[in-house]
Amino acid sequence: MNAAGSLINQWTSPRRATRLEGMRQEEIWDRDTAQRYDTPGTGMFAPEVLEPAVARLAELADGGRALEFAIGTGRVAVPLSERGVPVSGIELSGPMIEQLRTKAGPERIPVVVGDMSTALVERTFSLVYLVYNTISNLQTQAEQVECFRNAARHLSPGGCFVIELWVPELRQLPPGRSATVWENSPGYIALDTYDTLQQHVVSHHFHFGSGSTAQLFRSPHRYIWPAELDLMGQLAGFTLESRHADWSGAPFTASSRSHVSVYRHDPPRD
Repeated sequence: MNAAGSLINQWTSPRRATRLEGMRQEEIWDRDTAQRYDTPGTGMFAPEVLEPAVARLAELADGGRALEFAIGTGRVAVPLSERGVPVSGIELSGPMIEQLRTKAGPERIPVVVGDMSTALVERTFSLVYLVYNTISNLQTQAEQVECFRNAARHLSPGGCFVIELWVPELRQLPPGRSATVWENSPGYIALDTYDTLQQHVVSHHFHFGSGSTAQLFRSPHRYIWPAELDLMGQLAGFTLESRHADWSGAPFTASSRSHVSVYRHDPPRD
């Protein structure tokens, strides 16, 4: 049995919880995680991943200000600001903000500490964006709806809310199993364990070298189908403007593993 198969057997017991019970998001995104988060030039920091996202967001900002929910260490915000887009952020994790501050000061990228579904920034924006699946960090449908409503609060009329999100891979689940391996590469295995009743998933990231031990990082999520995401947008006054499979504009199809969705907000006029 290969390493991926062994890990599936280990993590797919029906009795094994798929949520990190009792852990708050700020405990998961702690100092150790923040210090290991950036991988310059590789993974989500690879130029072919990052540059199309920044280019598309700069286009959607259309000369206005941008607000990033869950700004993290500034993976997107820093290069976006370098393109001349004024960027602000909301972030729950203090250690992630500390890492951001090694790249850009508060005058350049101001950040409000708080939950992206409730925290307020005292200005309006032409663009609010939420990348790399982060809306799924909110663990209930109600919180995810409130995230849309919070985006609406921050947008000027006609502004847009952009979400990058993965498509749940439930079709990949074999009978009797509750996990899928979504990446298996040298030194790294990633798998998701699903609780389909609660619509919860935990992502497990295993990093290892030539020895017999591995380093594990886990994060809990609530997965969202594209149609459910659209309904959340409607509840907050948004209309879906476009949906593509990636930041470069590839068509979104039934086999797409993720999507970039652009929602336009036009509040009712008196």
